Amino acid sequence: MYTWMYCLFVVALTTCQPEKVKTGFESGVASKDSLHIITGAERVGLYYPMLKDKKVALVVNQTSMAGDKHLVDTLLKLGVNINVVFAPEHGFRGVADAGEKVDDTKDLKTGLRIISLYGKKKKPSAVDLEGVDIVVFDIQDVGVRFYTYISTLHYIMESCAENHKKLIVLDRPNPNAYFIDGPVLDTAYRSFIGMHPVPVVYGMTIGEYAQMINGEGWLSEKVTCELTVIACKNYSYDSYYELPVRGYPAEVGDFRKRFPAEAADFRRKMAKNSAVFCVVCGKPACA
Repeated sequence: MYTWMYCLFVVALTTCQPEKVKTGFESGVASKDSLHIITGAERVGLYYPMLKDKKVALVVNQTSMAGDKHLVDTLLKLGVNINVVFAPEHGFRGVADAGEKVDDTKDLKTGLRIISLYGKKKKPSAVDLEGVDIVVFDIQDVGVRFYTYISTLHYIMESCAENHKKLIVLDRPNPNAYFIDGPVLDTAYRSFIGMHPVPVVYGMTIGEYAQMINGEGWLSEKVTCELTVIACKNYSYDSYYELPVRGYPAEVGDFRKRFPAEAADFRRKMAKNSAVFCVVCGKPACA
């Protein structure tokens, strides 16, 4: 058995403070304000053609907003045939406590069938995906390894690959994308709160993370998911992004907003020390 560890590199960030921006909405038309961050979910014109006349499964929760409407409501209004909703930890509405098991249910508002991926199972079965043509994943992440949404993403990708289903990930900004920190996970301690050999804070959007899961061959038997990522528009790693809908827990906030002095000092040290560094050994360009 071979033990391996990969080095993750990041270009050091500039010391200027990022400009606060607003979110916008795009239906296949460019935003008038170039400062607006447009999430993947808001770029309806790019992914609606892939969903038209298809049977669709959604992986969503309370953060899955397209502008001021939930993605479910947006797609139903467009006539998209939503076959089933898969719910991650905390449930479809985000009201379950941390670690609390969530049961399968039926959404009272829409009548949609909801299958929990944080109850009896964490991975959709072949039966769950029967009659589904394409799966859409849209959940706001915060860029830390122990958030279970990236573990749910892993199992969604694995199930899609095994059952020959296409997956669309609607990308969202990572509010902590401006830095990478913490030890890389020793996979001997792999669990649902840490599945991959990445740092605690990994500096990627969830769409980029999905591409890395594919590229690194982390799925079972090294299968590859047929993946499409609808990227954010007008977004960079220096963009200030305040979550329009809080994830869970509610007290989690943007580090730069809560601790501006510490964040500025961290950025200055990064820019001063090296242009490129490895989070595993801490040395510049170790590979």
